[in-house]
This record gives sequence, C-alpha cells and structure tokens, in this order.
Amino acid sequence: MNRADTLADASPAIADRPWWKGAAIYQIYPRSFQDSNGDGIGDLPGITQRLPHVASLGVDAIWISPFFKSPMKDFGYDVADYCDVDPIFGTLDDFDALVARAHEMGLKVLIDQVYSHTSDEHPWFAESRADRTNRKSDWYVWADAKRDGSPPSNWQSVFGGPAWTWDARRRQYYLHNFLNSQPQLNMHKPEVQEAVLGVMRFWLNRGVDGFRIDALNFAMHDPELRDNPPAPATDRPRTRPFDFQVKKHNMSHPDIPAFIERIRTLTDEYDGIFTVAEVGGDEAEAEMKSFTAGEEHLNSAYGFNFLYAEKLTPGAICAALAEWPDEEGVGWPSWAFENHDAPRATSRWWSPADRGKAARLKVTLLAALRGNIILYYGEELGLTQVDIPFEQLHDPEAIANWPLTLSRDGARTPMPWEASAAHCGFTDGEPWLPVGEENASRSVEAQEADDESLLHHTRAMLALRRANPALHHGAVERCETVGDLFVIERRAGTQSIRCLFNFGSFAVAPPSDLSSGTVLASTNGATAASLPPLSAMVIEL
Repeated sequence: MNRADTLADASPAIADRPWWKGAAIYQIYPRSFQDSNGDGIGDLPGITQRLPHVASLGVDAIWISPFFKSPMKDFGYDVADYCDVDPIFGTLDDFDALVARAHEMGLKVLIDQVYSHTSDEHPWFAESRADRTNRKSDWYVWADAKRDGSPPSNWQSVFGGPAWTWDARRRQYYLHNFLNSQPQLNMHKPEVQEAVLGVMRFWLNRGVDGFRIDALNFAMHDPELRDNPPAPATDRPRTRPFDFQVKKHNMSHPDIPAFIERIRTLTDEYDGIFTVAEVGGDEAEAEMKSFTAGEEHLNSAYGFNFLYAEKLTPGAICAALAEWPDEEGVGWPSWAFENHDAPRATSRWWSPADRGKAARLKVTLLAALRGNIILYYGEELGLTQVDIPFEQLHDPEAIANWPLTLSRDGARTPMPWEASAAHCGFTDGEPWLPVGEENASRSVEAQEADDESLLHHTRAMLALRRANPALHHGAVERCETVGDLFVIERRAGTQSIRCLFNFGSFAVAPPSDLSSGTVLASTNGATAASLPPLSAMVIEL
C-alpha cells in the first residue's frame, strides 16, 4: 500500500521533552502561499486563512520566511525595517492575528532573522553612510581603498562580482557578501549586537516561539581584511568568482559563538523558545557544531547536506547522521530536502517517470531521520521545479548568472490549492510567478480526494514519527547498505525501529533477519517478502 498505517497517537515519552526536539517544521514562503487581496502576492492574512491545512499535516511549527519591510531586491532578505511588516504582506495586526490563530491550533511560530546584513534602505545604513563621524558610522563594514583605488580585499560576493562597493559619500568601500544593496552589518560592535538583540526581543514580546537565523556564519568578518586564498582545483563547475576562493576571512569568524551566547541568554528569558541557524559553506559541519554546542548556544542548525545534492545516496545520508551522534554536549541537527534557495528535490533526484513514487519514499526517509525535519510548502504535494523563462525571472542571482545558475524562482511558485480555480486558488489576480502546469495537477483539492495521495501519506508518516519515540528523537544505532537495501535503525528507551529503503530500480527480497517484526508502515507496496523499486518499510523490532 502507498499510505502509511500508523498505530498510535503521540507518545508520553515525546510529550516530556522540549517541544522542538524532534519537531516537524513547515516552511512557508509568504509571497507564494496564499494571496488574500488579489494583488498576486501571498500575504499574512492568506497564511492565516490556510493554517487549517498546515495543522492537518501534524507538524509542530511553521517557519515564515521574511515578511519585514523591504525594497524586495532579494525578496525580504534585504530588510529595511526589522520591526515592521512590509505593506505587501499586511500589518503588524495581521501578524498578531496569525500568531494567535496558530497558537489556537497548536502550532508554534518561527520567523526568519537576517543579522549578517540589511538593505541599503535601512535607516541604520542611511546614517552610517552619511559621513565617517556619525554615531552609526561603524555599524557597517567600511574600509579605505588600496593605494591604486581597488577594493580593500579580494573577497567576492555570493551573487557574483566583488564583495565591495564604492560609496562616494564616505569615499570608502562598504562590504556586501550578497547583493550590493545588502551592506554587511559590523557585528563585532557591541552596539550592533544590542540593536539586533532588541529586534529579537520585539518579536518575542509579540509571541513568536523561535527564530531561523539566516546566513549566521556570515555575521562577522576578519577585521584585518586579509585576502582569501584561492580554492583548490575541482571537477565541479564554477559559475561565480565566489567559487574560486576559500572563504576564510569574509565569514566564519571565531567570535560568532560568543554572540550566539548572547542570543541564548536572551531567549532563555522566555519559555520554550527554539533557535535554528542556517549554516552553509566549506566548514559547515564544524560551524554547526560550534553554534549548537552545550546549553549556551543555539538549539539547532542545518546545512546544505541535501539541499544542493545532485543525488540522494545512502552514503550521504549516513555521513550526515554520523556527524550528530547521541552524545552529551553534541548539538541537535535539523534537516531539509527542499527550501526557497534550492531546486525542488524530486526534480533534482529522480526522472519524471519516478517522481510519484519517489516523493512518497522521500517523505518516509525524512520521517526516519534523527533531528528536526523541515518540510517546504508544497513538499507534501510533491511539487516539482517549474521552468521559469528569463523574461519572467525575479531571482537576482539567476538573472546575474543566466543561464548557468538555476533560478530559485522555480522553487518559489504559488501553492496550488484548487485545480479547478483560476491560478489554482492562490490568487484572484495575476500571480507574481506562474503556478506551473505540472504542479496544478497536484493541488490540495485533488489530493484530499485521493486516499492514496502523497498528501495523505505525509500526514500518516508525520503521525507515525510523533507516535514512536525511536523515530521522533531516538539515537541512530545503524545506518548502512545491506545488499541492495538501505537500513536505518533507531532506538529510544526500550523501543527499536528499523527502516528499510530500496532506492534501486529492481525489487529486492529482504533477508528474514531484516524484515521480521511488526510492520508500522509500508510505502509503495513494500512487504516483508519484497521491496519494489523506490519502496520503504518501517518495522518495530
């Protein structure tokens, strides 16, 4: 059968733990979830309207990507006012109503925080760039030109080109690791840290339950502005100057964990707050551990183990899990297969003919991982990457690097709610991005009516995870390939669960010692006698 068959409700052993440890979190990209006013752009009232769907999945929390006031050159990750809602998304009252409704439905609310940079339209930057003597003159990273007028260092921007832009007002360069309209905050300054902690307190006082912190390892730079060394030779294609360097000095400064301790001190003043950092780059695993070590740092972190992986392999899964053993002092991981910056996973990993079954396999695997799991909106429907033509692109990175960088817009297309409605029920107006013909057929309406759909399977797998401590928070006792099967075993207390996966193209007969026990869930027709291609089975030992 395709739909998992869960056997129990939430376990008391799970209820006794912090709500976030083992949580399932649903990421909402607000521009694309639900438009309530017909302007073609999703908004906060639209999210509130669709919360019943989110709650029905059985997730513990929602994470809302930036909705703050912004010129939208990087679609909200260029913040012009940390403490206000951009009018295209609504008002602070709309946000308060969303939080209240989410809490009524048992959902926690996490919001994005961007502390490495602001928009160049932020009042802090306007004051900082005015001259070299004002009280915010060093709130951003400013530096004189070299004697020949060139930038202070060789650092390169993620989005292409030098990470320095000349500003005639101050006759200096300012640093930007992303767009030149995203100047870098000088987080070495205690006053800047106080300011962003004040932002965090503002939202905590409005009832949020935690934060996803964007690009945290970019928060501090090398004050000596030393050049980055060249990256070693690689077989991987390099599409940006950024790819040619080891990012040793423009990010990952060793003082970042001390700032994180200040974040933890603040969040500990409130009950049940969860913090998770996004950490990418060459040293991601070490930084994730540093940022989450002990009880003085963040609760969790996630990297790009799977988000940009071209293939899903047992080796990659086991390597990722092995970095986070169930040991004292080791942090708690979070995992995502998809998000707003990465191509949809089913499009990356499988051919069109296999994507239906593969999407169910992927959800089963996600439910089996130790750590928090993050579902990107529409992942429960099996949404695929939409091919956006150049003339319809909004993504600045894709436009700048066309056609070598796959557009992030293709993973940000509107949520298809009703196949029979205009624009699948997302908006009454013209959507900011096309829904995509293929994704229209995967609407919530259509899948609600089909008991064998991915939507129902996702609900069942999340319920299974919540009901079984071994899946929810248990240690990984085994992760390996046995013949043609991939095996993950988890244990919590007296409960042990084995998960069998067939990623191959041919049916596999599992050895009896692997398939014995009580079958808790079967995906894509798996049985104790045979696991068809792209099938899985969850067994309690």
